[in-house]
Amino acid sequence: MPGDFIVKRPLLWLALAAILVYIVSLSFGYTELDDSIFIRDFQAYNEDLHNLLVSFQRGLFDAVKDPYYRPLFSDVMILNYQLSGTDILSYHAVNILLHMTAVLLVYKLLVRVQIKELTAFILALVFAVHPVLSQAVAWIPGRNDTLLAIFVLGFLIYAIDYSNNGKIKDLSLSAFFLLLAFFTKETAVFAPPVAFILLVFVLGKKWQDKRNLLLYAKWVGCYLVWFVARSLATTSSSGIASKEGISETFRRLPVIIQYLGKIFLPINLSVFPTQQDTSYYYGIFAIAVLVLIIALSKQRNMKIVLGSLGIFLLFLMPALLVPDRLNQQTFEHRLYLPIIGILLLLPQTVLFNNKLTNKQLFTCSVAICIVFAAINIYHQQSFASPRAFWTQATETSPNSAYANMMLAARLDKDEVGRSEELFRKAYRLNPNEKYLNFYMGDMLQKHDSVAASEKYLLAEKKNSDYYLCDFLLARVAMEKKDYNGATNYLATYLKKDPKNSMANNNLLLLYMQTQQPDKARAQVRQMQQIGMQVPPTVLHQLGMQ
Repeated sequence: MPGDFIVKRPLLWLALAAILVYIVSLSFGYTELDDSIFIRDFQAYNEDLHNLLVSFQRGLFDAVKDPYYRPLFSDVMILNYQLSGTDILSYHAVNILLHMTAVLLVYKLLVRVQIKELTAFILALVFAVHPVLSQAVAWIPGRNDTLLAIFVLGFLIYAIDYSNNGKIKDLSLSAFFLLLAFFTKETAVFAPPVAFILLVFVLGKKWQDKRNLLLYAKWVGCYLVWFVARSLATTSSSGIASKEGISETFRRLPVIIQYLGKIFLPINLSVFPTQQDTSYYYGIFAIAVLVLIIALSKQRNMKIVLGSLGIFLLFLMPALLVPDRLNQQTFEHRLYLPIIGILLLLPQTVLFNNKLTNKQLFTCSVAICIVFAAINIYHQQSFASPRAFWTQATETSPNSAYANMMLAARLDKDEVGRSEELFRKAYRLNPNEKYLNFYMGDMLQKHDSVAASEKYLLAEKKNSDYYLCDFLLARVAMEKKDYNGATNYLATYLKKDPKNSMANNNLLLLYMQTQQPDKARAQVRQMQQIGMQVPPTVLHQLGMQ
């Protein structure tokens, strides 16, 4: 590229771009997709700093029954809680800072692999503002991918540095960042193969070089440390290597086309995308464009082209391996690392190998980035609130039972008709959707169809053992004059929600009605212990006054 145009203070401009495009998210609340779990529901866990170590011994959502092992994500949420409690503004601010850090590291990596500084700046700017990555920043749980990217990028940068200069400090730092990546997300198992591609295919180093051999040994050691730690933790199997997981991987392969479409034409974005409801047209067009811009480039290096595509596919692999029983969504935050492979590829295309001067190239690139930033800011509004989130989810994934159910549960009381319509639609789509049978039972009870609600509530008990089912089933039992059944349901419910005043009072009345004074007195003492008032007449009747 002719010309001597350069960008002064590139890191400063990249940091500003990352902050400016996402500063709007500081006013966002919850989406009610996992963020409320990690912040509100896990408040007691996040309060205790001793859990910084406990996180390495348990699963993410559940201590025992959870296949997700991501201790560093849990620890970052604990530290975030120490900073601001449950005030969600700080969680959004931390997400922005993490993204800004990742942007700067992307620039550093691109320079390390001998991409010209102006080109590296442009590509890092694209990464900073690209709309398809907005979910990783505007959605609180998306920080797991930004965290992973920071650690993987640090690992790659120091691995390259060690391969270049042989300093033990760089070898140690590369191993340290790889360990952090492993304990952040399982995707890190693909980081060492990516490092191999960068060293051998992109930088042209000999794979059997002594320094590289030592790097390989460190990678194996880090993997073993993580594998042993995960094996000792109380987590369940993910099922990725099962026959079911392998067959689902082949079914998910076309998702690659959909993801490419969202990278090159980020106009069909979704907060809750599914393979079924995502168009392939954009992806097919993107592949055609990609082949064309590579073919038109006269200075392309096919080893780098193939290596970059390999990096994209390696980092995308976990999205193809997740069994449907764990997650059916094709979330866009999963592109946070894979898109780096596309960024590495672009300098080999006609987009950068042309007759434009550096200044002209910079001007055109900034114009594209401004368009991307505008799309990004507009798309971010879908993460502003539960209502906005689930409305966009149902619009872009109309065949998702979960999305329809979640929107129905969040409609205002003056939209009862639409809410019930969405619940019924969700039930038609998937009658076994988790929590849906509870909502169906609750809806029927609000229409005084108490008896009709029982089959749905029992189905939900069997499906998820959702504790609120017991509260509603107690009402069913009362209608049937099954007082022992009602008593048992309320007692079970109160184990999960011991401070519910209605449930406590109803259980007390049931004990008295069924002539169980000892249990009634125990219930009174339990209520008084948690600060609940018991009428004097009841105390007198039980001989407790």
